[in-house]
Amino acid sequence: MTARGLPQLLCNISDIVSTIEVEALVFLRFLLKIANTFQRIDMPMAASSHLSLRRSCGMAMCQAAVALLGGALALVSAGPVAAQDTPRAVIEVLGGVSVSPSYFGSDEYEAGPSARPRFDYVRLPGGLEFGSVQAPTEQIGFGLRTSARYIGSRRPDDDPSLAGTDRVDRSLELGFGLGYTADDWRAFGVMRYGVVGHNAWVGEAGADALFSPSDSLLINLGPRANWGSTRFMDTYFGIGPEDAAAAPQLDEFSPSSGLYAVGVELGARYAFSPRWGVEGAATYDRLIEDAADSPVTQAGSRDQFGLRLGITRTIRLGF
Repeated sequence: MTARGLPQLLCNISDIVSTIEVEALVFLRFLLKIANTFQRIDMPMAASSHLSLRRSCGMAMCQAAVALLGGALALVSAGPVAAQDTPRAVIEVLGGVSVSPSYFGSDEYEAGPSARPRFDYVRLPGGLEFGSVQAPTEQIGFGLRTSARYIGSRRPDDDPSLAGTDRVDRSLELGFGLGYTADDWRAFGVMRYGVVGHNAWVGEAGADALFSPSDSLLINLGPRANWGSTRFMDTYFGIGPEDAAAAPQLDEFSPSSGLYAVGVELGARYAFSPRWGVEGAATYDRLIEDAADSPVTQAGSRDQFGLRLGITRTIRLGF
């Protein structure tokens, strides 16, 4: 790098930081509104509905994270940046709410915040491209996929059947994979690793039929299959000797690696504008093999339903 090129590099870095800051602050304000609104929701339900809303701790952590990140971003001088006609990257972030089982194999459900980033488009030096600039449409052909999943903690007081067992800490999985998209279908496979929590490998594969009634709307429907390593299976479905001794209602159980769930997903994405949109999905998974035979599942349910809905914000980076 020559001294002549250094000012231009510093200018590019400044533009990138400013763009990320402005976009992130807008989206963080929106997330905080969701968190405040969700915390005030009062959902009276019959005791037989098996729906528990343990929001307080999760919402406090969500609001604290938003406040801390917003404060950090405020330390950087802000300034609007003009949109780039040919971005180097397009990142979509989602914030919303979800309803899912309290833990793997549970027959009780809980609601909480939902968030995720996704790389929709990347243009590498030399003109190599992955993804599509115009969401919600997708680039035809092969493409890289990013993947992340958060798994909440499992506590002995989550269900009477777990009394005496050890707490299972929350986990965060990050990974990537490969997908192929055609005009009216797509298929993908991803691998993730538990960078926080279970420190194990998991995999997910799926395929979708794609329906696009308009340029702004994309609907997907298709099967899913989930795989877990021995460490993952033991963490969420195994019962060790100490747990079996402390919880006599549960027999000792040592699961092996393999497929643990198969299911289906129905989802939709709608773009209100080039930057804002809404995304939702309904899912069903059936625990199978060792996951179905686990005493944890036997005390709960093999059938796992899920629902998520959120607002998306697209960030375009041109550097």
